[in-house]
Amino acid sequence: MHRCLELASLAAGHTAPNPLVGAVLVHQGRIIGEGFHRQYGGPHAEPNCINSVAAADSHLIPHATLYVSLEPCAHFGKTPPCADLIVRHRIPEVVIGCRDPFVEVDGKGIEKLQAAGISVTVGVLEQAAIDLNKRFFTFHTAHRPYIILKWAQTANRFIGNTDHTRLHISGELTNRLVHQWRSEEAAILVGANTALWDDPQLNTRLWTGPDPVRLVVDSDLRLPRSLNLFDQKVRTIVFNSLQHQQQDNLLYYQVTKERSLVQQVTNALYQQKILSVLVEGGAQLLQSFIDEGYWDEARVITNNALFVDDGIPAPVLRSGTLVQTQQLGTDTIQIIKRSEAAL
Repeated sequence: MHRCLELASLAAGHTAPNPLVGAVLVHQGRIIGEGFHRQYGGPHAEPNCINSVAAADSHLIPHATLYVSLEPCAHFGKTPPCADLIVRHRIPEVVIGCRDPFVEVDGKGIEKLQAAGISVTVGVLEQAAIDLNKRFFTFHTAHRPYIILKWAQTANRFIGNTDHTRLHISGELTNRLVHQWRSEEAAILVGANTALWDDPQLNTRLWTGPDPVRLVVDSDLRLPRSLNLFDQKVRTIVFNSLQHQQQDNLLYYQVTKERSLVQQVTNALYQQKILSVLVEGGAQLLQSFIDEGYWDEARVITNNALFVDDGIPAPVLRSGTLVQTQQLGTDTIQIIKRSEAAL
């Protein structure tokens, strides 16, 4: 099962809105096949695993045990049901990391296997399997995307200059890590001031991987179309209070000023089947997510060697559990997870 999870993680950022899944076929302690779901719309882990078995070992398939990190699907989607494939190959035993929370599966794959006389074990490395697909589970159980807050701050907790000139806080290696993070999430969100003052590209140019959907809050549509955000290279959604309109790769999504912006944005992302979002600023937008309790983890980068006399204060987390610390040069990177149950 450890190998299943290892394989599944290789496709991080490529399978959404589908989950990450790995599968391993074992005969008498020897792996005879393995595979993972490589990208959305492509074959799932189970057929990739079975198809990887060498011709000389194919006769062993009906005598092998299939390990799979997530319950095999039982419905027709982009591909046929994997549970049917397992039954057709007469695999006698299946070991599953965790059940699939998606309503079209959720136990149905297990039932189909058991009905065919297959021995099924569920819950091996279950928490690790759930953690691997925390975005997928949050989306289908909380009906919202998995929300990651990210910011970089000086040693004395400022994230920018008060005159809005660019303040370079994190180092080169950390910047590459941030672009890796971007490649692993479905979308990236900034506020209008960040878009205006920094003119970010919000892509993964420092890492190999897919660019996330770009999101910006621009209530009164005051941002100039000359900004990098509007170059049409990546799907972009502009949350605003004036219009709802699709223009090529650009969607103007209308929200109202009378309701919580954070809730409207998260509801819209759920409707758009966006499983995760990386909120990169600015301070006011980040604090809004914190104050309303709409976050799952925060990634805080602190440059311990950089001090400024005055600036824009960093957001304030009032709760959370520190789960990881990493040092890259003078940057300390902290991963903090919410202590409370997800909304």
